[in-house]
Amino acid sequence: MQAAFLFQWLQPRRGKHIDEERLRKYELWQEIRKAHAEWRLAQDRLDYVVENDQIDYAIYALEAAEKRYEMLLKAAKRAKLSLVDSDRVTEVGM
Repeated sequence: MQAAFLFQWLQPRRGKHIDEERLRKYELWQEIRKAHAEWRLAQDRLDYVVENDQIDYAIYALEAAEKRYEMLLKAAKRAKLSLVDSDRVTEVGM
């Protein structure tokens, strides 16, 4: 059922431009979810490091993950990615 919903959600509505926009929003939403997971992992990693080199790397990785996540959120705002769009993707269970 999940695959059928995704297929229906990506189906043409009003032309090729709409399909490309829907696909772009879907891909952006997936990237945001991935970046959020990486950011959370970087936060957790920082809790378990002990050596100075590990601490430096963990801080660098956390800052990079935060910047990527913020960049994608700004891109979502520019693309006018709404919660309705994200709910549709979330219903698919991806």
